[in-house]
Amino acid sequence: MEECMEHPENSPEYEGLKVNKGIEQPDPMNPNLAARLKNIRKKALSIDDYVEGILKGDINILSQAITLVESSKTEHQAVAQEVIKRCLPSSGSSIRIGITGVPGAGKSTFIESFGKYLTGQGHKIAVLAIDPSSERSKGSILGDKTRMEELSCDPHAYIRPSPSAGSLGGVARKTREAMILCEVAGFDIILIETVGVGQSETAVHSMVDFFLLIQIAGAGDELQGIKRGIMEMADGIIINKADGNNISKAQLAKAQLQSALHLFPPHESGTEPKVLTCSAYEKIGIKEIWDNILNYCSITQQNGYFDKRRREQSKYWMYETINEQLKNRFYNSQKENLKIAEEKVLKNEMSSFAAAFELLEKYFSSCKN
Repeated sequence: MEECMEHPENSPEYEGLKVNKGIEQPDPMNPNLAARLKNIRKKALSIDDYVEGILKGDINILSQAITLVESSKTEHQAVAQEVIKRCLPSSGSSIRIGITGVPGAGKSTFIESFGKYLTGQGHKIAVLAIDPSSERSKGSILGDKTRMEELSCDPHAYIRPSPSAGSLGGVARKTREAMILCEVAGFDIILIETVGVGQSETAVHSMVDFFLLIQIAGAGDELQGIKRGIMEMADGIIINKADGNNISKAQLAKAQLQSALHLFPPHESGTEPKVLTCSAYEKIGIKEIWDNILNYCSITQQNGYFDKRRREQSKYWMYETINEQLKNRFYNSQKENLKIAEEKVLKNEMSSFAAAFELLEKYFSSCKN
């Protein structure tokens, strides 16, 4: 009877059918790993534990600290900010590289090939990969470790996919703070991959030393890619997928983009951005790209632009944080008033602009009190 309840197919009315009882399935998680994770969760880390663990390069503690940075809970943010404050004096010793490009340009494949080359040269790299979040569900796949299969197994590499959650195209204060923690943990090269759309390029450019734009040839976007905004921000451009039958197209795209760069004003860094070709899949041209980045860093460190750019970035993120905090406090304190104003606007009882000014007046009045 019990067998019939478990498998209805074994009931007498189903003649000729017989379903055998299956074997007991093992626990899907490694019991040793499960026990270790359980112990980690049980132990509440202090600020000293976080700082000490990060300085020692403990990946588990680094990951937990970045999770605190990404958390929206007030108590988590308080701990995270204190950890960052104490880690800040030990940061700033890495080369920060931003990588952007249109979807399908091969950013993840390039990062894996580039990362493997760098770890092979004795470097420790951290990859902060920003995954686009759904505007509808707010969910994110966070699949960069899957795409970077070799690099994710490299003991000298750390990959941290994070959801963009709609914040400035996917890169904001949280990425910058995660970058600081990675530097303190001993990673001397930080790679930041953008979602490749919207304002993410501006945000990434405001936190890296070298901004790399990845293009592809043969997709009809050679002239489409020549846009003032993104081209002026780029410190270097590479034409990816320069292999097989695509080599001649890649060379043509390289010549077109290099010519286009001459139309723009001189670069503030005192260097002229180079256009290089590579095949991330076949690992061709990777060394030349790294040599170009090192050359750029050497020139900008000598002429003072490297440090000047970092100082300007720190100032920029101070103002961005002020804007973010003001916005959050306004919306949190005006929830009820916002609903009332919204109804008036929808019923055409008040214009959008009048409603906005009235809400701001109420907010400023509450601040005075």
